[in-house]
Amino acid sequence: MKLNTIQRKKFRVTGKLKKVASSDRLRLSISRSAKNISAQIIDDVKNITLVSCSSIEKDIRSMDKVNKTEISKIVAEKLAKKAQEKKISKIFFDRGIYKYHGRVKVFAETLRKNGMEF
Repeated sequence: MKLNTIQRKKFRVTGKLKKVASSDRLRLSISRSAKNISAQIIDDVKNITLVSCSSIEKDIRSMDKVNKTEISKIVAEKLAKKAQEKKISKIFFDRGIYKYHGRVKVFAETLRKNGMEF
C-alpha cells in the first residue's frame, strides 16, 4: 500500500522519537485542526496515555471571543498543570505533521514556561 505525503511525514517524525523512547522521557503528541487543538502525553513503553487535554473540553470551549493562539496557550497551561500533578516533567515533543510555527510553537513555548523540559 502506497503512503501519501502526510502519512510519510508523520511516520518519519514519530518514528524517530519512538526509537529513542525510554521510561524516563514520555512523548507529547499534538494534534490540531482548523478550530481546535489537543495534546496527550503517551508512554510508548507501556502504550498508554497518561495525560490529555483539548480545546473541546467544556471549560475551554465556553470562553467567548478568544483567538486560536490564545486557546493553544490555555490548553498548554492546563496540560502542564495536569502533568505536574502526575509528576511528569521530562518529555519529547512530537509535532507530528505540523511545522514548528504558529499555534504549535506557542503551545511548546507555553509548556516550557510552565516547567516542562524537552
